[in-house]
Amino acid sequence: MNVTTGLGEPPEELPDGREPCTNGIAIRACFGKPALAIMQQAGAPNRLSRGSILGFLMIFGLFRKRNHNRSIVDRQYATLTSVAREPVFYLDFDVPDTVMGRFEMLSLVLILYFRRTRASETSGQEIAQEIVDAFFQDIDYSIRELGIGDTSVPKRMKKLAGMFYGRLESYAAALDAGDAAALAAALSRNVHPQAGDAASPMVRLAGWALDAEAALANVPESDIATGSALFPIPAVEQRP
Repeated sequence: MNVTTGLGEPPEELPDGREPCTNGIAIRACFGKPALAIMQQAGAPNRLSRGSILGFLMIFGLFRKRNHNRSIVDRQYATLTSVAREPVFYLDFDVPDTVMGRFEMLSLVLILYFRRTRASETSGQEIAQEIVDAFFQDIDYSIRELGIGDTSVPKRMKKLAGMFYGRLESYAAALDAGDAAALAAALSRNVHPQAGDAASPMVRLAGWALDAEAALANVPESDIATGSALFPIPAVEQRP
């Protein structure tokens, strides 16, 4: 995968101590089924035991290379990472242009994409599965490229995966309800974890996420199947 997350060097201790949980995204190599299968199930989110979570997190360095749909996956993944790097989010939407700020934006974009593809035809779900794997493989690669020792990589990956799954759960609840205030509050907690009550409200980012989800709902299956799904990009504010 030539597209990198641009994560840079993770901090020694990431600002999120929650245990990993799943609300639909899983690694197929561990569970033997498509990553979006849990999202398609009715009822409450499926929570895995701590032992199961730790088990699948340990295999992040063993991703299988897939040749099927590779050009499609590369094209769609490049689009998703490009959206997450749009300057407008860092200039006008109160997302910090930092290692973790970029991680937060990419996580949000991927979550919106996965929510669209959960209702897709089989080909769209297969592409989404490969993008899940590409995302974590990309993070693994970025960490190793920074010279992080092999013994430290699993710990970093475990924390980053836990953060991603936690955001998937909290954002999904707000998005399902169309609750802009709840989504803004969740984004504020995650994007500005050290700010507490003084954190930026993230109202604009929440509004964009809701608009993007509505736009993605109208993306035809042909675009999903060819890796051509696009996101709405807000214009950068004009400055004197």
